[in-house]
Amino acid sequence: MEWIVTTSEEGLRLDKFLAEPERLGSRRRASVALDRGKVFVNAVEVSAGSGSVKLAAGDRIRVWMDRPGSARRRTPTRSGDLRILFEDDVLIVVDKPAGVLAVPLERKMEAPSVFDQLVTHFRSHGKRKPLTVHRIDRDTSGLVVFAKQAAAQAALKEQFKRQAVERVYRAVVYGHPDPPAGTWRDRLVWDQRALIQKETHPRDPKGKDAVCQYEVLERFKETSLIEVRLKTGKRNQIRLQARLRGHTLVGERRYVYGPDHLRPIEFARQALHAYRLTFAHPVSGKTLRFEAPMPADLAALIPRLRRSS
Repeated sequence: MEWIVTTSEEGLRLDKFLAEPERLGSRRRASVALDRGKVFVNAVEVSAGSGSVKLAAGDRIRVWMDRPGSARRRTPTRSGDLRILFEDDVLIVVDKPAGVLAVPLERKMEAPSVFDQLVTHFRSHGKRKPLTVHRIDRDTSGLVVFAKQAAAQAALKEQFKRQAVERVYRAVVYGHPDPPAGTWRDRLVWDQRALIQKETHPRDPKGKDAVCQYEVLERFKETSLIEVRLKTGKRNQIRLQARLRGHTLVGERRYVYGPDHLRPIEFARQALHAYRLTFAHPVSGKTLRFEAPMPADLAALIPRLRRSS
């Protein structure tokens, strides 16, 4: 089933749109469809909590009623706002919302973090604190893995060190990268005083190589949706490497250049999402692959850019 939002329906909540008699017919059916991963907005799967998203004229809404694997409720386990995608005896994978730290920072101890939410979650199950494996920026959404045992933490960290973990991000950037697919290589150094990543000379002994592969998924009038596959994992790497090539992320506040009018699109944070994470289970060796659907803010931004084109 598929519908296109009309001008008169613009601003309607997604769940109310679906609940109309000529569609799913009730709020309950709309809620079940959202919970079970059956709903797509502009070809992007929306999460269970996206019922309140406001629709725009021209949005394409699809309900895939017989989607394989959607017969049961898909709502993840939650501790507060914690969205858990996978958990076993040795590790846990979460879909972090933007605006929440992955791990507490000494200078921002009062700021909410996924780590602290996991402490509460583990305490309720009689378990110890989580062990950090890696992290993503506060205003970046998406996948993060934590360990429950020291041996698992060490094994997972070793995979990251060997670049054996597949880390795929999606971002909206200004401009149109040319060529539309390729590799970005830079030498970066972390400025501890300014708390910012900087480009440095190729022979700088304090610098570290930063490498990623990118591909343009969709071009808009002034921006592009890109997919970035990290080969190295330096702090703020994608944000700086994109900016160095004149492709500042939409919503970026730190890694920018030139006057504000060069970045006219309003977005509350950098448009960056940790979309896919693939690694070997530290005990069984089995390949684990996770994908986090685009959060509501990004899912709403893309059709807005599409319409402006």
